[in-house]
Amino acid sequence: MESLTLTGLLKQVAGEFPSRPALSVSGKFDLTYTRLQQLIERTASRLVASGVNAGDVVALTFPNTIEFVIMFLAVIRVRATAAPLNSAYTSDEFEFYLSDSESKLLITSQQGNQPAQAAAAKLNIPHATATLPHAEAEVTLSLTQSESEDPNSVSKIINEPGDVALFLHTSGTTSRPKGVPLTQLNLASSVHNIKSVYKLTESDSTVIVLPLFHVHGLIAGLLSSLGAGAAVTLPAAGRFSASTFWSDMLKYKATWYTAVPTIHQIILDRHFNNPEPVYPKLRFIRSCSASLAPSILARLEEAFGAPVLEAYAMTEAAHQMASNPLPEDGPHKPGSVGKPVGQEMTILDENGVPQEAQNSGEVCIRGPNVTKGYKNNPEANKAAYQFGWFHTGDLGFLDSDGYFHLVGRIKELINRGGEKISPIEVDAVLLSHPDIAEAVAFGVPDEKYGEEVRNTIPSLSLVVIIDHIFNNHHPSHRHRGCE
Repeated sequence: MESLTLTGLLKQVAGEFPSRPALSVSGKFDLTYTRLQQLIERTASRLVASGVNAGDVVALTFPNTIEFVIMFLAVIRVRATAAPLNSAYTSDEFEFYLSDSESKLLITSQQGNQPAQAAAAKLNIPHATATLPHAEAEVTLSLTQSESEDPNSVSKIINEPGDVALFLHTSGTTSRPKGVPLTQLNLASSVHNIKSVYKLTESDSTVIVLPLFHVHGLIAGLLSSLGAGAAVTLPAAGRFSASTFWSDMLKYKATWYTAVPTIHQIILDRHFNNPEPVYPKLRFIRSCSASLAPSILARLEEAFGAPVLEAYAMTEAAHQMASNPLPEDGPHKPGSVGKPVGQEMTILDENGVPQEAQNSGEVCIRGPNVTKGYKNNPEANKAAYQFGWFHTGDLGFLDSDGYFHLVGRIKELINRGGEKISPIEVDAVLLSHPDIAEAVAFGVPDEKYGEEVRNTIPSLSLVVIIDHIFNNHHPSHRHRGCE
C-alpha cells in the first residue's frame, strides 16, 4: 500500500534518481536523493528509540531549514503526524495550537523558540532540538533514546494511505481556526496533481520562497518537487530574501517558482529598481493563495519571459484544486483560477443543484486529496460535507471553456439593501486598472441600506479611482467611500 503514500513515493524517487540533487541550502548543504533518504531513515529510527509512536502528533517550529525538512519527513515516516507551526507565534498562540493538535512533542532548531517552549512547558509537552552540523553528519536530536535502539526498526514500519501525516489549521478569519488532518494519501494525491499539471520532472529545480509551515510552500514548493525527483533549494537565511532570490535561482538553475502575489510584487519591484545582469530561463511562474492583479501578471510575464499560472488551493484539499495550464496545454486566463486538477469540482446552488456555465454558486470539491473532516468539530463537518461534496465556502462560476472564476467568500458578501455584493468582484474591477496593484473592498454599517461598500486602495488619486469604478462597475456595486 506504500505506493499510495507520500513516503512510498519519495522512496521510489530516491531509487530512480539516487545521485541527483534533492535538497540544498544555498552555500551550505547539497544533498542527493540517496543522502536525503538516509537521513530520513536514520532520524526516524532515533524518533522510534525516543518513544515516538504511530499516531503521535509532533509539533515542528523552524525557519525554512534543512532540519525542518528532515524532521518533517522522519516524523511521517514513523506513522506519526507532523504539525508545523509558525515560529513567530506568541506564547498564547503556541498554547492554542499545541493544545488543539494534542501534540505529544515539540521540536525546534538548536537555537530554540522561547514562546513555543513556554507554551509547551505549560502544557507539559516535552521539548527537543534538532540540528544537522554538516552534510556528512547525522541529525543530532536532544531526546533520551533507548539503549536497545534497533537501527533496523524503521524498516519494519509500513506506511499506510490512511495514516494522518500532516496536521494544519485553517486561517480562522471568521471563527476559531479549524484543525485539518491530512493523510498520506491526501498528500500523495496532491503531489501527483501538482506534478502532472506543471509536468515537473527530475530536470526541474526551484527555490523555496514561502514558509514551510504553510501548505503552499510545503506541498507545492517542497513536496511536489521532491516527488518529481526535482531539485529544491532553501535560502541560506531560512526565509525569503529579495536580495538573494535571483542569485540562488541562477546558481541552482531554477526552472520555476511559486509564490503569493505579495512576493511577486516584491520580486517585480526589485527587478525595476535594481535589475539583475541576467535572469534564469523559467518554464513558468506559479501564483496562488490570493488573487493576482492582471496588471501584475502581465508585468511578471514581460519582465521574466515566462507564463504566470494562477492556481486555486486550500488546506482542506491538501493545497491544489485547480490551475491554469501550461501554454502547450491550453490558454491561461488572467483572473481565472483555471481548470480542476486531479479531482472533481462543481458549482452548486444552496439546494445542491449543479449550476450551468456562467451561473454563480458555491465551489464544491471531492477527491483523494480532500480531508475526510475537521478534527473534533462535528458542527463544521456537518456544514462542510453536504450532497456528497466538500463545500469550500467560495463563490464562483464555470465559464464556457471549463475554467473556474472565483467571485468571493459566502461569509464576506456585502448585503446592500438586500443585494448581495461580492467584495472580490469589486476588487477585480479595481485591479483591472493598470496602476492598481492592491485593493480591498469591504462592507460598513449604513442606516439606509444596512451595509455600504467601501474600498481601500493605496497611493492613487481618488479622482482616478472613482472615474474607473463608474466606468466599469454596476451602479449598485459602486463604493460610497474610498481610502
